[in-house]
Amino acid sequence: MNKTILMGRLTRDPEIRYPQTPEGSAVARFSLAVDRRFKRDGDPDADFFTCVCFKKLAEFTEKYLRKGSKILVEGAIQNNNYTNKDGQMVYSVQIIVDNMEFAESKSHTNGENTRKPEPSTDENGFMNIPDGIDEELPFS
Repeated sequence: MNKTILMGRLTRDPEIRYPQTPEGSAVARFSLAVDRRFKRDGDPDADFFTCVCFKKLAEFTEKYLRKGSKILVEGAIQNNNYTNKDGQMVYSVQIIVDNMEFAESKSHTNGENTRKPEPSTDENGFMNIPDGIDEELPFS
């Protein structure tokens, strides 16, 4: 079984192409930065994966994803090894995306603060409740 699940942020806007095929379907390619759970001094903080998706998923990518978008992708790891023009073997891996989901709300990606302000407290750490709201309290 070849199944991969990654969550990270796009490092740049996706590249979308419509190759000359009979279908003319879209192909999207993007790089995903995935934070490492445990970090050691001198080691990178993230791993970078090239992701590719096709057809409707590629069109979705073109329409909704931008640099910095946090997404969750499901797919398969595929070797993309080739011999370059100098005759040297180049090893690369890409993720063929089967499914993706947003990993944060739209308002968060727009830079809006959706958190409610913390209630004020007194010097003893108790929350201040304004006068005249007795009927709104769940206890009396």
